[in-house]
Amino acid sequence: MNADSTDNSAQAFHDPGQAQRQAVRKGIADFQHRLQAAGHDFRDPPEEPTSCCGRGCNGCVWEGYEAALMWWYEEAAGLLAG
Repeated sequence: MNADSTDNSAQAFHDPGQAQRQAVRKGIADFQHRLQAAGHDFRDPPEEPTSCCGRGCNGCVWEGYEAALMWWYEEAAGLLAG
């Protein structure tokens, strides 16, 4: 191995979904702020999964999270609209 080559095992773990999750977290925080500003005390959004194996399983924990998050958004939006 020459001095210019990179040892891939020494590089930090790359999470390809990280940017998307950060954007979702920001959207949730913004929505919570809107709820609070409108005077609504609404439940916390669902927690992100911590046990995904990353193999793209049918029925992945992320699918359940996304469904629960959409229900949370729909209920919260109903409060803001009403």
